[in-house]
Amino acid sequence: MERSIPKVNLQEFINGTEEERQNFVKQLGDAFEEWGFVGVVGHGIPDEKIEELYSNVKTFFSLEKATKVQYEVPGLAGQRGYTSFGKEHAKQSEAADLKEFYQFGQTVEDGDAIKSEYPDNVAVQEVDGYNTTMLDAYRHFEYAGAHLLRAIAVYLELPEDYFEDKIKNGNSILRAIHYPPITEEPKNAIRAEQHEDINLITLLVGASAEGLQLLNKQDEWLSITSGPGEIVVNVGDMLQRLTNNRLRSTTHRVVNPPREMWHTSRFSIPFFLHPRSNMDLTCLDDCVTDENPLHYEPITAGEYLDERLREIGLKK
Repeated sequence: MERSIPKVNLQEFINGTEEERQNFVKQLGDAFEEWGFVGVVGHGIPDEKIEELYSNVKTFFSLEKATKVQYEVPGLAGQRGYTSFGKEHAKQSEAADLKEFYQFGQTVEDGDAIKSEYPDNVAVQEVDGYNTTMLDAYRHFEYAGAHLLRAIAVYLELPEDYFEDKIKNGNSILRAIHYPPITEEPKNAIRAEQHEDINLITLLVGASAEGLQLLNKQDEWLSITSGPGEIVVNVGDMLQRLTNNRLRSTTHRVVNPPREMWHTSRFSIPFFLHPRSNMDLTCLDDCVTDENPLHYEPITAGEYLDERLREIGLKK
């Protein structure tokens, strides 16, 4: 089944009138409560930057396997550099997802002591401008994501800058994913098995083919496609946990294409917006009510991320 998710224009919040800002906040919050997903235009990421990003990513994944594995760093749980095909699985599944990926993380440039917590990014030599393009895209995503979180804070009746110090030099990840052509009948696996994201919010710009589906409240799988200039944004488990399930971390997956399209690749580049590891994810007091009692024990973002990386097979 295919159905459009709600769409909002971020410029109404960044540069709009007070009425436009209030309208944006309500639209965004309502979409996250009902769907957990929203389409965002006016996000400020130029089309040419998106095209350059996808071009570089496709070039990287077209390299020989022996070249790519040189960028796979043992001990980093896939948090930087390359992760080869078949390493990651959904937390409830033993079957590996049909994908390989490359992750680019935070680059601390202001002397913040948190730099000691982050491994260096892995510089790709074979693709001209690869790391520069990744960093540029990373900063654009951080900018858009920060404004979306400001709007979420207003929706939750928190100070507008509630998330600001928690995401400054946060542990966000830009992940370039390649789903290779399918060459034989998959064994109990689809390109990405149903899952929820770990982080606060995920921003997904473009995808080279269809396949993304979300599970709605009626337990129906809906196909999600983004229009021109639109990014798809969804709630992650950290934000769901913080809001005691008020904002939904919606289950989603990437299904295999029809058999006649098995020979094609699919590329996708999500930005997983994480806070600093010391952010307290204890449920907000105003989100705990008689109708919605406390669902989660206190935990920090870093502890929660570590727990999930073990569940999905990236960390031992």
